[in-house]
Amino acid sequence: MTEKKSKFIATAKPVSNEDEAIDFINEVRAKYPDASHNVYAYVIDEYNIYRYSDDGEPQGTAGIPVLDVIRKEGLVDTAVVVTRYFGGTLLGTGGLVRAYGASAKLGIDDAKIVTRTLCDVVSVNVDYSLVGTLQYKIANDNLMLENTKYDSDVTFFICCRQEETDRFIEDVRDITNARAICKLIEKRYIDIA
Repeated sequence: MTEKKSKFIATAKPVSNEDEAIDFINEVRAKYPDASHNVYAYVIDEYNIYRYSDDGEPQGTAGIPVLDVIRKEGLVDTAVVVTRYFGGTLLGTGGLVRAYGASAKLGIDDAKIVTRTLCDVVSVNVDYSLVGTLQYKIANDNLMLENTKYDSDVTFFICCRQEETDRFIEDVRDITNARAICKLIEKRYIDIA
């Protein structure tokens, strides 16, 4: 986005913790080392952490508008950096607030939003004669296969949305004539685009 010859570039990324957010901010700074400002804001859901920086712009004119956009979009575990190349014309406080907020909104709109969903990781242990049956089930139902372990038998590690886990286990038992051994391994948040 360009405003009175100043160029604004917004970059957004999902982050899991504060260290990832800081690493991301440093990556953007390294990518645009000659920029006038690299304003940022991030929100981490765990412990309700949020931070922002005006990076040399007048206080409250840059970081807070970026943070406000993140919040208005209802996003968590998100970091946004708006890079500014000064074009020689002062924008004033209102102009800065509008430019940084609009740039952050454009960056978020262009980013791929993912939904973090609580899933069950289920191990399904079968003998080799049932591998094809289970592979078909996984592919046909668009299930998230995390890993497959081949040993004297085969164990598939599958992520299921919590509301679908019981049905999945029941279906596996039906298609294998109860010869599959299903175990709930853990619960974990998975990012789903």
